[in-house]
Amino acid sequence: MPASRLGSAGKESGLMSVLSLPRPYLLFLGDVTDLSYAKTAAGLRDWVPDQCVAEWALPGNPLRLGLPVMNPAEAARAGARALVIGAATMGGALRPAWVPALLEAMEAGLDIISGMHMPLASIPDLKSAAERLGRQLIDVRRPPADLPLGTGRKRTGKRLLTVGTDCALGKKYTALALAQAFTRAGAKATFRATGQTGILIAGGGVPMDAVVSDFLAGAAEALSPDAPADHWDIVEGQGSLFHPSYAGVSLGLLHGSQPDVLVICHEFGRKRIIGLDAHYPIPSIEEVIELNLMHARRVNPDVRVGGISLNTSKLSEDEARRAIETESRRTGLPCADPIRGGAAFDRLVEACLEPEAALAQ
Repeated sequence: MPASRLGSAGKESGLMSVLSLPRPYLLFLGDVTDLSYAKTAAGLRDWVPDQCVAEWALPGNPLRLGLPVMNPAEAARAGARALVIGAATMGGALRPAWVPALLEAMEAGLDIISGMHMPLASIPDLKSAAERLGRQLIDVRRPPADLPLGTGRKRTGKRLLTVGTDCALGKKYTALALAQAFTRAGAKATFRATGQTGILIAGGGVPMDAVVSDFLAGAAEALSPDAPADHWDIVEGQGSLFHPSYAGVSLGLLHGSQPDVLVICHEFGRKRIIGLDAHYPIPSIEEVIELNLMHARRVNPDVRVGGISLNTSKLSEDEARRAIETESRRTGLPCADPIRGGAAFDRLVEACLEPEAALAQ
């Protein structure tokens, strides 16, 4: 799924201007053992595989992405120019245990790219090593300066936003897959990245969770400005209105993106909100539709739900087919796993593009 098929993503000026990043990459997994917290590495592997030389984890970490395993010196000899921190932590802090590995990467000749909230240069050992060795410390989770306040003004063009029952269940992958599919169908479409992984894939965007809360809606408006009437912005969703930690960024993005179409993302079988010690059950798809439509109608009374994106990565092919068919019948909406594709995904794409193609909501 190469980035060259992502419509016109990353080819514009302004907030979507192309980043100048040293490529290709060595993907660093650190000591993260849950793939849900290695989304950046997995996303780069899946969408820009030609830019991923190898993966590397701390000793004892069993997590693997299926790429060649190389240490920094080996990766540098294989052509890597930068190490990307492909793991994440709650709160976005860089773990002290990772610092020696990052120093080793710089000694091997690699720059460091991070999507963490903590700036790389705020760590004295990294800053001094970078200065001594002439290496770059690149933070992609830095929002543009002078972001505007949201206005709610109606903008031209069309917009689709992926929203979800929880975090880390496929909003980015769904948006990327839909951007590809819209382009294949002859529509003009741009993937709009709102998180660090999407920005690394597309080459530009706004890291919404790093924006001061008062400016979230304005940042989303600036990310998806006025466009020709037949142009679609496919906006990568963030968080969930139902997640106690991240609902704020979800709401700001929902208001600012002013979507015409929502696609509801859900992981089949997930029972509880991730990342919290307290038990919060996953909301039903119907609850997610109701709450997101209520807030989206504040800025676009004509917003509609195009369908459901169902993450079936833990199911067999037959199990996934049955789950997709069951959810479609139960909700009366097109339902598909965008990664599996097929006729179900074609129906979801058609329903998003054409209101009359959607089933009765």
